[in-house]
Amino acid sequence: MHTDTLVLDTPATAPAGVSQVCACFQIPPDTFELIYGAECAQALAALCDYREAAAGLDWSAPHALPEWVADIEVLFTGWHSRRLDAELLARLPKLRAVFHGGGTIRPLVSDLFWERGIRISTAASANAVPVAEFAAAMILLALKRTWSLGRDYTASRKFAATHPEVAGACGSVVGLVSLGHIGRLVRERLRAHEVTVLAYDPHLPAQAFERLDVESVSLPELMRRSDVVSLHTPLNDQTRGLINHDLLSRMKRGASLLNTARGGVVDERALVDFLRSRTDVQALLDVTDPMPSQPDSPLFELPNVFLTPHIAGSLGPECRRMGRLMVSEFERYLRGQPLQHLVTREQAELQT
Repeated sequence: MHTDTLVLDTPATAPAGVSQVCACFQIPPDTFELIYGAECAQALAALCDYREAAAGLDWSAPHALPEWVADIEVLFTGWHSRRLDAELLARLPKLRAVFHGGGTIRPLVSDLFWERGIRISTAASANAVPVAEFAAAMILLALKRTWSLGRDYTASRKFAATHPEVAGACGSVVGLVSLGHIGRLVRERLRAHEVTVLAYDPHLPAQAFERLDVESVSLPELMRRSDVVSLHTPLNDQTRGLINHDLLSRMKRGASLLNTARGGVVDERALVDFLRSRTDVQALLDVTDPMPSQPDSPLFELPNVFLTPHIAGSLGPECRRMGRLMVSEFERYLRGQPLQHLVTREQAELQT
């Protein structure tokens, strides 16, 4: 489900009393500390039959797990949690729900997981917040050609003789490829600026574009008209290599390509060839394919490429936002209320 805004409940709104629902974390210790920490563990202890002993279990060896794990009804997971395959699920016969403190759930779930009807919620909308903040900032800086002009100034150590040609944030065009959690949040952040926003998303009905005040266009048209193209599409069989040489060649003079999605969405060999011939276009890449890039990658040498080391997503204290959101979602589960961040099998197949 797409959401335009993120609203976080807090553990203070917990239902009265302690539920008999048995819950625990299935996540490596370092990732637990990053995403959940003591604050979330304490909140769970006040809400349910929280099994703190699970923190020391070796989930990679299901055959060695203690017998009491058979009582677990709810798991809290996150980055690097063990896949819920047939071997592990056999030890979790009472598992009914999973609350995932991360974005995509594809590495976590299995066919048997779906067949058993286990529900899963994800903190993708929380992880979308810092990505959207980063992308919106990069878009505004790209409209001023910050990196190429800054590099020229550093090299020459003097201002150019004439004012540089930049699109700026007044009357320029920004193209968003996909309007999922992140794309929608980026669009909301661009409302404060006098830019026209185009979008390509074949999965959305016309009413969604109207509600967001975004012009729905084809991908070739988006590439042709945009001063900045910002990629937010997941990586799957349909989107791998989506941005190819033909689409890149349509970019207008002085435009920028921003990728905070997945490196594989772009045909990287085609991108390198294109940037070598179109030095007026700048590429701002927080993700590459592979990631990190090989040390001898041409991307490190091209003057019109600006690389960042995959920093758009949740880092440091930002990660706790995901943990808090999943604890809040668990409170709704205990109350028997509809889960707000539930992911269906069909939705999961569209994720990265």
